[in-house]
Amino acid sequence: MPAVECGRCGLVIDVPAGGRTLCGCGNWLSADDDLESAAIPVGEPIDIEQEPSAVERERWPRIEGDFSAVERLNQGYRAILHELNKIIVGQEKVIEELLISIFARGHALLVGVPGLAKTLIIRTLADALNLSFSRIQFTPDLMPSDITGTEVIQEDKATGQRAFKFLHGPLFSNVILADEVNRTPPKTQAALLEAMQEHQVTVGGTKHRLPEPFFVLATQNPIEQEGTYPLPEAQQDRFMFNILVDYPEEEEEFRIVEMTTSTHAPQINRVLSATDILEMQDIVRKVPVAPYVIRYAMKFTRLTRKDKNKEEVPDFIRDYVTWGAGPRASQYLILGAKARAVLHGRYFVSCEDVRAVALPVLRHRIITNFNAEAEGIKPDDIVRRLIDLIPRDPNEATWQDAAWSREGG
Repeated sequence: MPAVECGRCGLVIDVPAGGRTLCGCGNWLSADDDLESAAIPVGEPIDIEQEPSAVERERWPRIEGDFSAVERLNQGYRAILHELNKIIVGQEKVIEELLISIFARGHALLVGVPGLAKTLIIRTLADALNLSFSRIQFTPDLMPSDITGTEVIQEDKATGQRAFKFLHGPLFSNVILADEVNRTPPKTQAALLEAMQEHQVTVGGTKHRLPEPFFVLATQNPIEQEGTYPLPEAQQDRFMFNILVDYPEEEEEFRIVEMTTSTHAPQINRVLSATDILEMQDIVRKVPVAPYVIRYAMKFTRLTRKDKNKEEVPDFIRDYVTWGAGPRASQYLILGAKARAVLHGRYFVSCEDVRAVALPVLRHRIITNFNAEAEGIKPDDIVRRLIDLIPRDPNEATWQDAAWSREGG
């Protein structure tokens, strides 16, 4: 596997013989000497109508009509934001992380105190998508059959024969709002596991497929723990993101009060269908990632494991962490970084994208010990220390500055 030096940033990357690899600066590197590697301008708009040269057609990856599919996803993202901003004030980071998880085929858990519009955000998002929607209010007396569905005996009036018929529960929708998911017993919480992982439910020995796309967007109150059943770590791991919903700023709260205490009733337009969402999910999966970006993401998860690579594990991990993140965290870091890059109109994944999704991916996958609790150390603090500790690509700042200058900064 020959090593090729990038003509833009100078980074040396191993490229498979006869193949191509995407550098972190957005430049395509090739092991062939007779062809120049095609550079994708960073931060400049791509003219989709312009006919590419023969060399460019050979060097560029085919991502559903080259970059037109990425542009279409970016337009869909902006359209959703426009509709959400009609009702939701602020919470830009929450909305972005929520949309990243949807386009990456993941589920999200929104954690915040009451009154921060967690339910409203999900409800408004469902209204902006032309998808079926179900809201399930989790209570201590909720049974698994209440959400999955149940079999009932029905009599055929023509023949008089009786047979079992399955009646679909509220899980058979595209968007599921699991409101206060920690208020229901573990038996009912476990009914979500198969649906979240396999996109199906099994009742009476028969498997029933759920509609696609399928998302579970759950909410949880972190301060009121009486009469609740904390989610087990295995189920928390099924959520791609743990999204922290915080208090609004002063001006944002002023706008919230002003809007909600008047007769203002904005209309939400449906901008994306189920087919659009499925196509956009495929686009995200097709985005290439440079090997060093994957290894950069793996560093976040591997450094949290005390029983592996003990000589590399930082001291604060040994002092404060009981269990580290598993391989699913590495997968979600890359998928989240892919989705974020495309939503921001870029055709490559950078280490900055990985850092941007590190907190929602890792905060519920790092189990801290008593020492951390006694000193007030949260998983977010540990992730931020890892962000400062893990070496960054020395060329990252160079090509980011180049992109910023091209955008007119």
